[in-house]
Amino acid sequence: MNREIFRRFVNAINKHDIDEIHSLLAEDQSFTDAHGNEVVGRDKMKAGWAAYFQLFPDYSIEITDLFAEDELVLAFGFASGTFPVKKASAAAAHWRLPAAWKAIVRDGRIQRWQVYADTKIPFEIIEKNR
Repeated sequence: MNREIFRRFVNAINKHDIDEIHSLLAEDQSFTDAHGNEVVGRDKMKAGWAAYFQLFPDYSIEITDLFAEDELVLAFGFASGTFPVKKASAAAAHWRLPAAWKAIVRDGRIQRWQVYADTKIPFEIIEKNR
């Protein structure tokens, strides 16, 4: 069951379906990004995902390995996206990097979502093209 909730959440992210993402989050969910910044609250995350999809309109997650035990789901794979730029080619603004995700699934909802990745490349692309 928790594997399925996790997969549904990843599919919603890959479709950029903000309403589905929101529906799969626990009311008091917490999100921790790759830099340790934490956001608590389902509604805040709905806005956060909408903003992130503006930043990287083709953001997607590719899962290569998935492990689940009780409430804990761990996944490994790749995250990718393209920062929309006017002065560089789309290929120059595209990134794909190894990433890992940790989720706690309770009562059919994502209670905790944490991302582990080296975000140096996406941030360099943003800084070069702002």
